Amino acid sequence: MTTGASISVGLVRDAFAQALFALRENKTRTALSVLGIAVGIVAVIILGVVTKGVREKVFAEIESYGLQSFWIYRNQNVADPNADVRRGSGIDNDDLEAIRLGCCPAVKHVSPRVYFTEWNVLARAGNRFTRILLEGVDAPFLEISKDELDDGRNFRPTDIEQRRPVAIVGSNVQKQLFPERSSAVGQSFRYEDMKFTIIGVLKEKNREFLKSIGAAETYNINDHVMIPYTLHQQMLASKDVHTMAGEAVDKASIQTAAEQVVDLLNRHHFGRYQYTTETMEAWSATADRILTNISLVGVIAASISLLVGGIGIMNIMTTSVVERTREIGIRKAIGAQKHDILTQFLMESVFISTIGGIIGLVVGMALAYGLTVWSKLDVMPSFLVISIALLVSMGVGVASGYYPARRAASLQPVQALRHD
Repeated sequence: MTTGASISVGLVRDAFAQALFALRENKTRTALSVLGIAVGIVAVIILGVVTKGVREKVFAEIESYGLQSFWIYRNQNVADPNADVRRGSGIDNDDLEAIRLGCCPAVKHVSPRVYFTEWNVLARAGNRFTRILLEGVDAPFLEISKDELDDGRNFRPTDIEQRRPVAIVGSNVQKQLFPERSSAVGQSFRYEDMKFTIIGVLKEKNREFLKSIGAAETYNINDHVMIPYTLHQQMLASKDVHTMAGEAVDKASIQTAAEQVVDLLNRHHFGRYQYTTETMEAWSATADRILTNISLVGVIAASISLLVGGIGIMNIMTTSVVERTREIGIRKAIGAQKHDILTQFLMESVFISTIGGIIGLVVGMALAYGLTVWSKLDVMPSFLVISIALLVSMGVGVASGYYPARRAASLQPVQALRHD
């Protein structure tokens, strides 16, 4: 058993030495083949780390808006031309109170969102002006949208009940109206002839990806100014709620919670309105679909690079078989078996692809480190990505070298010895 193992190790060692010697004789072709594999492996690694980094960044942004959140509002685009055109938002304070009393068990929190038809309005503080997105909400809104206060406090029940002119502002609003202050809490601003006192400032949120996939500007909490919804309704002289924002008790109940609210609205308003439901779950699915498509394009590009590298290896090995036909004949004449020749040529191709894979891995990790420093994201390749890259490079070597190796092993000694 030990003797057999020693013989096998010896054969592999000899085959490796012969493969290395043969490759040294064709340095230029070997280097080009190695380069082709290295480029393909770099592409695989960069694809993996960039996809990982982008996915983490995107889903961190989406999660910051609350994965259990949903929004319901009236669908104004009714397709039926014979349907009655009814005024109003289709949601009012009575609907809100019914939800609060527990008619929808899958709903954990709910808050109205009240706003002007023209979201973008002008606010003034001293001699500074800025455009803001003004809306009326209830205290649970911060919990629903997973907004956090950088300074100050949330709305209190008395703020809502007494329609106090207080406001919570986004980070961009503070920067525009009070650039010289570290906090705007306690300061005042005006909208038309109304004066509002700032009681809270929200932490800044990243929303670049949500904007890129079509989220309306109303999702940019950094430009928002929130006031008690009761005060905003008084300003509008209406009890309409334009959007019902809610949070489900858990992720599995998001759709159920939205359906319960819509069912309540249909019963309260006798089916006179149609409603649209949006969920962060849907935005998450959209993000996942976009990232998957991007990854697919990257996989195709990396595969083309590896294919080119594989063709290079096949070319060099085929040429090597032709140039070394006489050598193969001599080896067979003195006792070399078919599997010896096959092993030697396969080891040559695997050696080329493995060296290329290691070089590609080193370059890929260096680029990944550079991306980590530049983007401030952890995009270093995992052990799994490194292992896959090396296995892929070796697999390309086996696949590309098998045909030339088999051709070499199949040569007849007499014919090979006659080859010039």
